[in-house]
Amino acid sequence: MNDSEQETAPERGAHYVQSLARGLAVIRAFHADASQLTLSDVAKSTGLTRAAARRFLLTLADLGYVRTDGKHFSLTPRVLDLGYAVLSSMTLPEVAQPHLERLSGEVGESSSVSVLDGTDVVYVARFAVSRIMTVSITVGTRFPAYATSMGHVLLAGLDDDALESYLAEASLKPLTSQTITSPERLRAELALVHEQDWAIVDQELEEGLRSIAAPLRDRSGAVVAAVNVSTHASRTSVDALRGDMLPALLAACERIEKDLAAAG
Repeated sequence: MNDSEQETAPERGAHYVQSLARGLAVIRAFHADASQLTLSDVAKSTGLTRAAARRFLLTLADLGYVRTDGKHFSLTPRVLDLGYAVLSSMTLPEVAQPHLERLSGEVGESSSVSVLDGTDVVYVARFAVSRIMTVSITVGTRFPAYATSMGHVLLAGLDDDALESYLAEASLKPLTSQTITSPERLRAELALVHEQDWAIVDQELEEGLRSIAAPLRDRSGAVVAAVNVSTHASRTSVDALRGDMLPALLAACERIEKDLAAAG
């Protein structure tokens, strides 16, 4: 981390363990589009010196979380252990899974549940009928919230202050020609989603991908997750999403919420 980054970094409490934060930053440097990185790549991504990045990478390799061929580094499946304890202790994925299977059987398309984590949606449950994206979607997959139907539902459930914080932090980059990149347009879209209680996103994340999502609420009425159905634009129109799939989606959300309430 260089001097300018240290000057602009927020103040931390006395409890803050900087080495832990840096080690986690090294892990987060790897993602679907950067599954193999050189030492220089990691140093650049994290703001660490090459020497520091090397120490963290080799430590993670010793612990079994990273592998290397001497030049490139990549994560091993063992990193899944870091999140498995959380996911396995969550009621939501376990409760939602059979309902996703039923929903996908009714509409003939893949369905998923995600939660909001920072500026991303994170998939916590999924039932795949077919692969319609260029990347494979699994539990743990992350996408930018502003370009996804589940993200729109989750963002529409935020209060004004939380939404403004999101907009200040998120980078609204054009992923396709359809992506909403204007904060004003996104606010307007989210207001509509909040009013109608569901969202359709048409080819904003990836060309050819359409999806529809609805919220899952806890007992207090707060939006805690979102459920979606995704399809390819070549076989399902926006009208068909709204007319044919929305009723089944809303019914699935209602069933999941009832089971979550029963599970406490």
